[in-house]
Amino acid sequence: MKEINVFLPAAGFSERLRPISTKIAKPLLPVMGRPVLDTLLEKVSALPVSRIGINTHYKAESVAEHAARSAYSAKIVVFHEPKILGTGGALGNAASLLGKSVFLVHNADILSGIDLTALMEAHLASGNIATLAVRDYPAINNVWIDRAGGVSHVGQQAPGSGGEFRPVTYTGVAFYSPGFLRFLGEGRSEVVPAWLAAASSGSVVGTVDVSGAYWSDIGTPDAYAAAVFHALGEEGEMSYVHPSVQCDRADIGGLAVIERGSIFEGRASLRNCVVLPGARVRHGEKIENAIAGPDFRVLINEPVTVQPSAPASISGLLTAPPEKITFTLIGSGGSDRKYYRVRDYDKTAVLLECARTDPDYRRQITYSRFLSGCSVPVAGLIAEEPGTGDCPPAGDGHVHALFEDLGDLSLYSWTRCARDPGRVVKVYRSTIDVLVTLHTVATDNAGKCPPPGFRLFDYHHLRWETDYFMEQFVRKTRGIAPENRTVLAEEFDRLARKVDSAPKSVVHRDFQSQNIMVTAADTPRLIDYQGARIGPPAYDLVSLLWDPYTGLHERMRERLIAYYLAGMRLYYGDLFDEAVFGTSLLPCRLQRHMQALGAYGFLAGEKGKKYFLRHVPAALSYLREETEAAGSEFPALCRLVKRL
Repeated sequence: MKEINVFLPAAGFSERLRPISTKIAKPLLPVMGRPVLDTLLEKVSALPVSRIGINTHYKAESVAEHAARSAYSAKIVVFHEPKILGTGGALGNAASLLGKSVFLVHNADILSGIDLTALMEAHLASGNIATLAVRDYPAINNVWIDRAGGVSHVGQQAPGSGGEFRPVTYTGVAFYSPGFLRFLGEGRSEVVPAWLAAASSGSVVGTVDVSGAYWSDIGTPDAYAAAVFHALGEEGEMSYVHPSVQCDRADIGGLAVIERGSIFEGRASLRNCVVLPGARVRHGEKIENAIAGPDFRVLINEPVTVQPSAPASISGLLTAPPEKITFTLIGSGGSDRKYYRVRDYDKTAVLLECARTDPDYRRQITYSRFLSGCSVPVAGLIAEEPGTGDCPPAGDGHVHALFEDLGDLSLYSWTRCARDPGRVVKVYRSTIDVLVTLHTVATDNAGKCPPPGFRLFDYHHLRWETDYFMEQFVRKTRGIAPENRTVLAEEFDRLARKVDSAPKSVVHRDFQSQNIMVTAADTPRLIDYQGARIGPPAYDLVSLLWDPYTGLHERMRERLIAYYLAGMRLYYGDLFDEAVFGTSLLPCRLQRHMQALGAYGFLAGEKGKKYFLRHVPAALSYLREETEAAGSEFPALCRLVKRL
């Protein structure tokens, strides 16, 4: 099709965003290390774009300089406005560009999931002079459309009676035909009168309802923070720290984003906050529910998720009146379970909500008590929903349990800050101490675990993992048909039998950095242990030290393996066969990374959690190393991995 042009209005004063906008132009506000303008330039460039116009006035130099450094600078045309011209006058000022073709206007303070290609196609097919992307947002709906979607009126009052019109909100995104420009006034003007003038002349100013798409106008501190936290959620993260920032002594909780150029002067506590470039965080400072800038702190609303009331058995433990108790969604990870932080006055706890038919509910309750009794540091169980018995509860709906709040700082998030190497080693050693306790004390007492007890992590489950890898990752994610499935199956059988032949212990089975919380005094605590089984202990050590989420240097990995072996020898003495354990490491590495890749494929493809795919390169790199190290033992698998 013929190329279009794009216009990104970026001249506004951003008064509602002050004092933030006094330091940073709104289009240049960072979202997890990336300015909003860069995100928009990339998004609009997916269209058949000839030129991209950007108007400037407030902080014009910084916007123009950033545009000149952009990867899309060859297509960008800057229209400076010595006096601000308004939403209509800005288009008229750029008529030399916009009058050449159909053009898109996308406000430079809008982040959204609106499908611009679909909107463009709808405009081209309609014959409209303008096609606005709109959504139903009752709090600010003021664009009145008729039953065909045509704009008839803008204002708080309906243009007539009888239900002929309904109000919607304009999203700041629209396609226009060049003829629209003739309805703009001279000099400073607004675009809304031009819509109405065009509609009065017989032209159609149509709409496309995009209510289902994510949309955010970052015009206020609360809206900006919400957009940043939404971006975190889209990446499956609780925190983001720019790699250049030294925040070794920061305690991070809730949702936190620390941008490039921020400076930490010592210990600090961060929770539900955005730390902007140039911000200086003082020693001992506590920043909570705020945006921190170079010389300001702007309070924001705490992100709260409204959740149905907890069951009476649990809510009875809370002292605050129901209207004072808040529920904040803090994550669901790779499962369908949900976890909420319950705030009861100044106290917090974590509420688990899962399907009433979830068999792992009873395991989590049982293992919490058992592992805690074996000195394995897990989240303490406060209360469970009564009547669940020793079996998964029957019936529809959800079941709940209340646990100790371990905070939000997983080992994965903890490693996002550049840490002192000695401190990193200390935390990993403490984590391995936990692992040794699981593999020794808990293992020796496994027979005392109440029903449902521990399942076996045996040949059959190991074969399920490799089949899972083949189906969810090889076939569905990579679209590869293996050359010889029979030979691969034989190799997987051989691998499973080798892993299954290793000595057994109680294993977490997903002992990776996102399931290890770093609490006060750098103390590690375990979560997500309901999948624990009796299996090869090397599988857990591999999960931690060859974790695709983090990445350890080989020398550090070797030191930590030696530390684990010393802990096992200290407990078991000569009964611990270090040589036998050593031979199980490589087979467990092969097994674990195929399982991880299968899980990433399933979670991205079946559950729509695409952010898991960013861990695929690291897992594949490990798997490539492992198949090469295995030499000729698994040749078909080695060939397959090279294809992947």
